[in-house]
Amino acid sequence: MSELTEKNCRPKAPKLSVEQRRALASQVPHWVEGVDGLTLTRHYEFKDFYRTMAFVNAVASVAHAEDHHPDMNVSYARVVVSYSTHDAGGLTENDFICAAKLDALHRA
Repeated sequence: MSELTEKNCRPKAPKLSVEQRRALASQVPHWVEGVDGLTLTRHYEFKDFYRTMAFVNAVASVAHAEDHHPDMNVSYARVVVSYSTHDAGGLTENDFICAAKLDALHRA
């Protein structure tokens, strides 16, 4: 489990440098940073629609608790989740915190 799962998002988190993003990326290895450095994205696969929707609902719960909301693309057995902190103009620690929390949910 990543140390990021023990943290909580904070308001007005600053944009991360390339070096800071690389250090945090090692804790969420299945996530891919966009070429523009503005997004963090992961594809999740599930056995059926029921499990897909259960995960989507769990994502909504994390988003509400952390007050940090992803973009999602949902299909029958797949969810694509993308994080970005628009008001910071790029990725912040909040994006990596939520990514780690979703990975922990997916493993459970």
